[in-house]
Amino acid sequence: MSGADNVVWLGTPAFPEAARTALADRRLRANLRRATGTIRDKRLAATAELDDWEELRETAAALKRRTLRHLDQHLLRLEETVTAAGGTVHWASNAAEANAIVTRLVQATGESEVVKVKSMATQEIGLNEALAEAGVRAYETDLAELIVQLGGDRPSHILVPAIHRSRSEIREIFQRQMGKWGRPAPEGLTDDPRDLAEAARLHLREKFLRAKVAVSGANFAVADTGTVMVVESEGNGRMCLTLPQTLITVMGIEKVLPSFADLDVFLQLLPRSSTGERMNPYTSLWTGVTDGDGPQDFHLVLLDNGRTATLTDEVGRQALSCILCSACLNVCPVYERTGGHAYGSVYPGPIGAVLTPQLVGVENAASLPFASTLCGACYDACPVKIDIPEVLVHLRAKAVEAKRRDRLLPTSEALAMKAAGAVLSSPRLLAALERLAASGARLVARDGRIGVLPGPFARWSGTRDTPAPAREPLRAWWRRTRGEGRTTTEGTGR
Repeated sequence: MSGADNVVWLGTPAFPEAARTALADRRLRANLRRATGTIRDKRLAATAELDDWEELRETAAALKRRTLRHLDQHLLRLEETVTAAGGTVHWASNAAEANAIVTRLVQATGESEVVKVKSMATQEIGLNEALAEAGVRAYETDLAELIVQLGGDRPSHILVPAIHRSRSEIREIFQRQMGKWGRPAPEGLTDDPRDLAEAARLHLREKFLRAKVAVSGANFAVADTGTVMVVESEGNGRMCLTLPQTLITVMGIEKVLPSFADLDVFLQLLPRSSTGERMNPYTSLWTGVTDGDGPQDFHLVLLDNGRTATLTDEVGRQALSCILCSACLNVCPVYERTGGHAYGSVYPGPIGAVLTPQLVGVENAASLPFASTLCGACYDACPVKIDIPEVLVHLRAKAVEAKRRDRLLPTSEALAMKAAGAVLSSPRLLAALERLAASGARLVARDGRIGVLPGPFARWSGTRDTPAPAREPLRAWWRRTRGEGRTTTEGTGR
């Protein structure tokens, strides 16, 4: 299956090129630094309140590992319980199937518009675009998603999709675009957060009251009861989940949990990790349909879209444990400087760098595993202890191997690594190269640093301070100061 079939990959330039453009945007970097810093500080304060935080992380990680090992059993159980509660379950192997299912369900109601509560899965499959092609208009109701939609933009953060926008930019978008999608922005709208929120509330209220069909995502679904859950902070989800007659939920198959009791662990971890709150302001749970209460027609679309293939990778499968809290984005030095658009994927940041290549194929997102310093901050922050640096290194090896298979001749990188291997395996060659490098570097160094090196080395030295090599290699200094002679290995050149 290609990346185009999955729709996760948006086809933007490879990460290095996209990141270079983002780094030149000072306003973007200022917005990101301010926003991620604020969320990061709130998260640290909230997690510090729990003495058993690390035990909760361990428990969540173990629950996720066990669930993924028996995912097929839990999904079949979920289908049974949802069906028994009056819902209908649909299975979608890829984005095209999921979009076709949802489109057919909406058209069966005779409606031409739907309201949506924030869903990464529907963004992943490009549902809004598929519905538009079928003549159905989808209205995003999450404030940040509304900003992104009105601005003709793409989300750049899992939790705060419009994190790259300033308040003044949001005001301009509301003034310019709201009238084209419904109720226009109030006259004299300011960039005060309260005024912006009120403008969004007035704009969305008529849609909530009019809509007959809603589309949602899901944070979790419980196999033994058929219960589905959405957590959010604004109340828009509650409106979408209770007022329409038909509710269609699109959920990745990895979101299932075996038992209702498992929610206790994740409802402590998720809000603290995502928003720095003790609990989410709105936690909505529903089980099938209930006469006279809420939607009377409930459909659950279980989305694979590369997840089963990801399960076959013993190292990479841990990415499916993600609960989409965005904690890894907020501590990542790369994300803080480039933003989410540079990743070219619905899933940005460290988790996107390991999840997207597996969903669409490493060859279709080969630059993403390299979009990291491997500092490990993401692993420390992850509430379910996904070892993102381990997966990144694993996927880097896959990307290199894929590139090697596709070429008749070795790459310059492969040749350089082969040469380095030969030098590092021979103490004599290494010593000779050290002396040569030290002599040559001193000729071009200024103030103890080397300028831009020639040829392919310019890509390294052009963006980094390169210290000149020491006048005396370490091993020569060791022999001179410690009186040690040549080792047997060095003497034989082996």
